[in-house]
Amino acid sequence: MKLTVLLALVAAAAAAKLPGHNENTSPVPILLDNRVAPNSGFYSVDVETGNGIRTSENGAAGSAGQSNVQGSISYVSPEGQVIEITYIADEFGFRPVGAHIPTPPPLPAHALKQLEDAERLRAQEAQNF
Repeated sequence: MKLTVLLALVAAAAAAKLPGHNENTSPVPILLDNRVAPNSGFYSVDVETGNGIRTSENGAAGSAGQSNVQGSISYVSPEGQVIEITYIADEFGFRPVGAHIPTPPPLPAHALKQLEDAERLRAQEAQNF
């Protein structure tokens, strides 16, 4: 009985339409698809679709065994705004850049002073060893 109820719930969930679902969609054409397969750690990918999505990425082997990647992606938001992101990913982490990416507010002066004091104390302790 429990299995029957579970299967009925799974079937109902699978048949449910998500909000914003549009049954009158057609396939999106691929306008550009240039790829260079990895060779000695280097690769590249450039793709553009008919609905305005563009992505470009280049990767190379890093000096410490990591992959160094830089790229960009752009698309049109549902509100019609063009969203553009460029990024770098390497031994220092992933660093995206884009006008719409939120940035934290600057630290207040007292917090900066606390950081400076902590760094000064660390330097003093290092000299004592």
